[in-house]
Amino acid sequence: MSTSNSQAAAFKTLVNELREALHEPEQFTLSYAAESSAFVRFNHAKVRQAGQVQQASIGLKLINDGRHADLHITLAGDPQVDLQRLLEGLQQLRDTLPLLPQDPYLLLNYNGWQSNNVQAQPLPDTEQVIAEITRAAEGLDLVGFYAAGPISRGFASSSGAFGWHQANSFNFDFSLFHENGQAVKASYAGHDWNSEGFARRFQQAREQLEFLGRPLRTLAPGQYRAYLAPAALEEIIGMLCWGGFSAQSIASKSSPLQKLYGGDLAFSPQVSLDEKVSGSLSPAFSEEGYPRSDLGLIVDGKAGAQLVGSRSAAEYGLTANGASGGESPSALNMKAGTLPDAQILKQLGTGLYISNLWYLNFSDQPAARLTGMTRFATFWVENGEIQAPVSTMRFDDSAFSLLGAQLEALTEERELLLSASTYSQRATASALLPGALVSKLTLTL
Repeated sequence: MSTSNSQAAAFKTLVNELREALHEPEQFTLSYAAESSAFVRFNHAKVRQAGQVQQASIGLKLINDGRHADLHITLAGDPQVDLQRLLEGLQQLRDTLPLLPQDPYLLLNYNGWQSNNVQAQPLPDTEQVIAEITRAAEGLDLVGFYAAGPISRGFASSSGAFGWHQANSFNFDFSLFHENGQAVKASYAGHDWNSEGFARRFQQAREQLEFLGRPLRTLAPGQYRAYLAPAALEEIIGMLCWGGFSAQSIASKSSPLQKLYGGDLAFSPQVSLDEKVSGSLSPAFSEEGYPRSDLGLIVDGKAGAQLVGSRSAAEYGLTANGASGGESPSALNMKAGTLPDAQILKQLGTGLYISNLWYLNFSDQPAARLTGMTRFATFWVENGEIQAPVSTMRFDDSAFSLLGAQLEALTEERELLLSASTYSQRATASALLPGALVSKLTLTL
C-alpha cells in the first residue's frame, strides 16, 4: 500500500471513530495535514545540514447549536494513541462549547461531496539533486535551501464529505554571492526535476553574478523603462492578494482592487489571472469544507470572480466557493504573453532589468499604489545590453499603471514560484507567472 493510501486509510478510520463518538445533534469537521520532507541546507556551495521530517496533524471542529470550537492535534502515527488523542480532544471541545456565544456567521456545508487527487510523479533522488547542485555551484559562494517530498491534505465532515489530496514537489531557493557582497537570488521549483531546466536556470543566475562585479550605477529619481522578472512581478501580485480578491474586503470597500471590481479602472487586456486549483499543489477543497474549482480573478484586464469564504457568504448573502479564511489565492496562474525570453533585453532597449523586489507595502491602498525596494540583481541596460548593477532604489507606482497603460508585453515563458515557507509545515501556495516589460516605473529615491 502506498504512503498516500495508508495515510488516507488511517484518516478514514479516525473519521469513522469520530462519527461513532458524536452525541446528537453534534456535528464535526476534521481536516488533515501531513508531509514527508527532505531538507538540505547549503553554504559556500557545500551541504551543511541535511534532514528528514515526517509529521501529521488533524484539526477538529465541533459544532452544536450554532456554537463551535476548534482543536489542533499532532498525530503520533500509532492508531491507538491517535484515537485516544482525538477522543480526548472531542471531550475537551464538548466541555468548551457551552461557554461560547453562538456564531451568527457560521455557515456549514451540508453536501456530502467527494474529492480525490493524488499526484504521483516520482520526485528526484535527493542524492542526485545534491550532486547536480554541487557540480553547478563549483567555485561559487552559494547559499541555498532545498525542500522536497509529498504533502497530503484531507477533509471530512459529519455530513459525509470526504476529500483527499497529495502532491509531490521540490523547491530549491538559492543565492549566489559575489566577493563584493552583492548577490543574485533565484529559485528552481516544480513537480518533476528536469536537469536541463535546472542547468538553464542556474546558468542565468551565474551570468548575472558576473555583471555584479562591475561598478555600481546610481540612478536619479524619475521614470524608467523596466523589465520585471517573474520573481519581481510576484511581489507586486502578492501585494494585490492582500484582500484584493477577497469578497469581505470588496464588500467592506477596503480592497486594493476596489476600483477594478467597481468598474472604474481596468488592467491591460493582456492581464488574465486565475486561481488555478487543478494540477496545483493546493487541495481542491478548503479547511472549511467547501470544494474549490478554477476561478478567473482578472479576465482580459477586467474584474472576474471574487474569493468567497463561508463567513463572507453568510454575512453578505454570497455563495461560498472554497476560499480560505483569509480569502487570498493560493494557486495563481497568470496568462503568458508573446515576448520570448531571448528578446527581453533587446525589447527593453535602455532601462532597468529588475530580478527581485522586496519590502513592499501600500503607499495608497485604494489606488493599488505600491512602494518597495529593488533588491539583489537589478541592472542598468543600454541598447539591449547589461551595463552595470544598480544601487538599491525605492519605487512608488500604481499596479493599475504598471499592469495597465504602461504594460508593453508579458513573456512567453513563465516561471513556477512555490512558497518557500516552512513555518510549522511546508506551504502549498504557488504562482505561475511571466515577466513584464513596462514603459514606465517611478523611482523615488
